[in-house]
Amino acid sequence: MEEIDQPLKFTMTTRLATIDDLNDIVAIYNETIEGRMVTADTEEVTVEEKKDWFNSHTQKRPIYVYCENDTVLAWVSYKSFYGRPAYDGTVEMSIYITKNAQGKGLGKKLMQFAQSEAKKLDINVLLGFIFSHNLPSVKLFKHFGFDVWGELPNVAVMDNNLYSLTIFGKHLE
Repeated sequence: MEEIDQPLKFTMTTRLATIDDLNDIVAIYNETIEGRMVTADTEEVTVEEKKDWFNSHTQKRPIYVYCENDTVLAWVSYKSFYGRPAYDGTVEMSIYITKNAQGKGLGKKLMQFAQSEAKKLDINVLLGFIFSHNLPSVKLFKHFGFDVWGELPNVAVMDNNLYSLTIFGKHLE
């Protein structure tokens, strides 16, 4: 994990998430729902509803939180792809950042962290499932050398609007 100390005891940390972080993780997730850019959930979820999801993560498929001065501002997670042994080295990666911390370069920092950690976890292929209209995320993934590996046109319906999903992929070196 990475820790950086700056003047005035300002501390930034990326660490493994614990169950105590779930309230913050869910709060950040719920911030994204209304904008219809990041998740296909259409209503806020509860901490209780996300416990099984949280507990399904393992040492090989962890969740990390990014904190500044002990406040969780973002999280990164890995989930196994397709659940069959031949795909053990392939994961779906997610990055969620609280609204107040967006647009400040944190996405790039977390993407670098996620790729570095993935190698330590024996992950060879990273996937991102991104709504095609989510231009900030599309730009971030392209910036880090992810290519479009698929497009699922008009597969999501939210508020009577159709949305497409782009699948980004990258082989780690």
